[in-house]
This record gives sequence, structure tokens and C-alpha cells, in this order.
Amino acid sequence: MSEETYYHHFLNRDRLVHIVDDDPSICEGLSVLFRLEGFQTAFSLESAHFLAMLERRRADVAIINLVVGEDSGLPLLRRVKAMRTGTPVVMIANSPQLDAAVTAMKLGATDVVAKPIDSEHLLGIVRDALRRDVHLGAMQGGRRPVEVRGFSQLTPREREVLQLITNGQSNKEAGRQLGISPRTIEVHRARVMEKLGAKNTADLMRIVLTS
Repeated sequence: MSEETYYHHFLNRDRLVHIVDDDPSICEGLSVLFRLEGFQTAFSLESAHFLAMLERRRADVAIINLVVGEDSGLPLLRRVKAMRTGTPVVMIANSPQLDAAVTAMKLGATDVVAKPIDSEHLLGIVRDALRRDVHLGAMQGGRRPVEVRGFSQLTPREREVLQLITNGQSNKEAGRQLGISPRTIEVHRARVMEKLGAKNTADLMRIVLTS
């Protein structure tokens, strides 16, 4: 396992992806997909089961079919959004359903994905949604996104790099956002780790998450 893969698993280890679809093979397949990314997973074949599970534990990501058995999946989307927890919800369409997809987006769905599901595309949607959630959650809380011992020693650029790292971005993605090369990101990353006393990326995440 590469360091970057281990890092993503570290980030996802406490996150729950809940899948709602009346097709067991879809639920099982997506469960395996997200577990390989380090997520915890749960799935429901019926709307009532999902709502009952939601009362026990909030999902960090919900993947919901637009049609669950004889029920519409839209009321489930409304229920999740009514909780105002910022949980990303990706809707699944069994076939092209333009009207339902438009309604889902208006209700706050992160995206609508049609079957057959492109696994990498779905993972990309979820990763991007969780990154936005981490950043917005910190900003809306009125606090600095990252505040750890040694933070004051970091340069403005190193602080930017640390923020992007804690949001789960790779060197390439961070470099693209900051307009610098992945190699330069690696240099800044190494300096951040040295100043914060981190041995590796996983250790850096431990320091940030426990401070």
C-alpha cells in the first residue's frame, strides 16, 4: 500500500457511507468499493430501514437510488438534507430520468449518477464532496481550518499546503490549485512535517486530528 493510499484510508476510517438501493448486488458491490477506500459502509434495501438506521447513526455520505422498491428516493434525500449536517448525497438513476434528476439537484443532491455506475467517477464525486465539506465546516465554525502546535512557525505557503493536505488533496491536485509543481508541493510538505514533528503523512494527520 502506497503512502498516499494509506493516507486516504486514514482520513476515511471513521466515515460511514450508507447505500440505499433495492438491488442487493449494487449494495454489495458499492460496499466493497468504498471499503477498499477505507470507509465504513452500511446498506439498506428499503426506505424504512434507511430511515431507522439514520436515527442511530448519521451517514457521512449517502448513496440513494431515485427509486427504492415502490418508493421514490427523493423523500430520503429531503430527510437527509433536513438534518442540516452537510452530508453529501449522491443519487443513482436506474435509467435516464431527467425530471427526477433535476428535482434531486434542486433538493440538494451532490450529483446524479446513472447505471451502469462508473466506479472511479463515483469515487471522485464523493472525494470532492468530502473535501468541500471539511473546508466549509472549518470556515463556518469561525475557526482556523488547522491549528496545531508549531503552526505559527509555518510560512503562509506552508499553511496553504497543510490545509490542502488535510483536505485530502494529492501533491498533483494541490500543485494545480496553488499554481506550482507537485515537486514544489513535496518540498513544502516535507518542511511542514519537519516543523510539526511528523514522521510521515499518517503521523501528520494524527497530529492535526488530535490537536
